[in-house]
Amino acid sequence: MTQRAATAAAAAVLAATALLGLAPQAAAAPASPVPQPQSATAENKAAAAQAATAPDTLATLSRFFAREGKVSLTAARPRIEGEAIPVNHLSPEFVAGRAGAPVARLEFLAGKAVSSDGQQAALWIARTEAGWQVVNIATGDDEFRYAQLGAAKLPGGTVFREPQIDAWYVAGGSRVLPLDEDAVRAVGAGGTTLGAYRTRVAEAYGDKLPGSAYAEGGMAGGYAEAEAVPAAVAADAEGAGVPWAAGAGALVLGMLGVAAVRRSRRVGARA
Repeated sequence: MTQRAATAAAAAVLAATALLGLAPQAAAAPASPVPQPQSATAENKAAAAQAATAPDTLATLSRFFAREGKVSLTAARPRIEGEAIPVNHLSPEFVAGRAGAPVARLEFLAGKAVSSDGQQAALWIARTEAGWQVVNIATGDDEFRYAQLGAAKLPGGTVFREPQIDAWYVAGGSRVLPLDEDAVRAVGAGGTTLGAYRTRVAEAYGDKLPGSAYAEGGMAGGYAEAEAVPAAVAADAEGAGVPWAAGAGALVLGMLGVAAVRRSRRVGARA
């Protein structure tokens, strides 16, 4: 997987706020993140649905789907299909070896957006200081496809993403099974035990957890506001590695440090 400069990735996130109508903020010291709920309750899903179907969100989706000329702005007519689903990421508590910590934690809810010409995108919806908001729009249907694959491969298991290598897994009992090629490269086609997986991620990310020197340097954990950057730079940040940070009600979701942003184009300026 190609990794680009973290500054380019931050620029991509900044590009997201502009189209969503959020003003970029001046650079500031990291603050405490707004914790996400432990589970996606009916109330949370209802709040996410409200954010996904808001007029401003649909207008942004029209611009998103029309950005490369595949469909005109007026003809995009985006719609939201189904209810929002939980998206889990590798848990830093699990990496740290905290007793009883689950392998993954809820990172955001995803809503499926579809344009009139069949383009698909995932709305990343998270709880912020201002309430539930759309914090990113990503091309494709990864969140929904892997949720279905995981349910079929290990019914009742927890589907989650290891953002640092853009790998998707399903975990259940004492097993962690791969759902994509990145995960197969990490744990093998037959998967691995939960204990062996924790050993691997502890070796890979244990020195990048919140409270580490890496984190104290501003590379992991927390929210960080950022300055606006040229749109041309933001457009070039697709697929870059980014830290877990956020500001002005916007999130860069991908905890533990360098996170691989999948085929997504940030809409507007997300700090």
